[in-house]
Amino acid sequence: MAAHGESETGILRCFEQQVRLLRTSRGLTRAELGAKLGYGEEMITSVELGRRIPRPEFIDRADEVLEAGGLLTVMKEEVARARYPAFFRDAAKLEAEAVELHVYASKAVPGLLQTEEYARAVCEMWLPLLDPETVNQRVSSRLARQVIFDRQPSPTISFVIEEHVLRRPLGGHAVMRGQLEEVLLRAQQRNVVVQVMSIGCVEHAALDGPFTLYETRKGQRLAYVEARNDSRLFSERRSVREYEEQYGILRAQALTPRESLGLLEKMLGEL
Repeated sequence: MAAHGESETGILRCFEQQVRLLRTSRGLTRAELGAKLGYGEEMITSVELGRRIPRPEFIDRADEVLEAGGLLTVMKEEVARARYPAFFRDAAKLEAEAVELHVYASKAVPGLLQTEEYARAVCEMWLPLLDPETVNQRVSSRLARQVIFDRQPSPTISFVIEEHVLRRPLGGHAVMRGQLEEVLLRAQQRNVVVQVMSIGCVEHAALDGPFTLYETRKGQRLAYVEARNDSRLFSERRSVREYEEQYGILRAQALTPRESLGLLEKMLGEL
């Protein structure tokens, strides 16, 4: 993981230097470049000093304005990977390309369903404390992942979420109300299924923690298991099958999608 992290840092440093060199060679100040790109001077400063990782649209526009001839856009994919914590980068790439995605959540509302306010509350509670720029970066990257819901053709997405996760008001009751509304909204999409694992359920197939299952366009099936600052991606069929078995039983043990929607509406009314 250390070597991988150093590689990502190198990509960012290279990108920052290229932007700065291209800007100065064109005789532009940071404020002037920002005006041409539709951003403030502080945004350009943050990008050039590595305090902020630019979004893909920023890179496309900068390449065009600076007449870079693709020098910046060729790094777009690697720069985008660096927006995520090192332990999540491989999973983020899989997620963006998956035709099927199945998530079991037992600690917090899944990142794909999080509102900006809830995501910020989660990131600000992280210990050791994250600096404000890192918090902003992680919130931004988490929200950016949600384009998967609008992708065509639509991937099949399902969630099994522990009831206690949906009842814990992280960030306060107002934040949690908005979060429950978001989960309800996503659950009404045709390609999305949300099920709640009731606190009262006397059987449970996955007491060892959360995980995510992926199926790629090529039919490869993988399982992603995340722990604190670390993760494991399983591709060996026997290991993946074990998680698929757990998830299948979890869905049978959880409330049905219709029952889950009813419970979510009830919880929303209680806030």
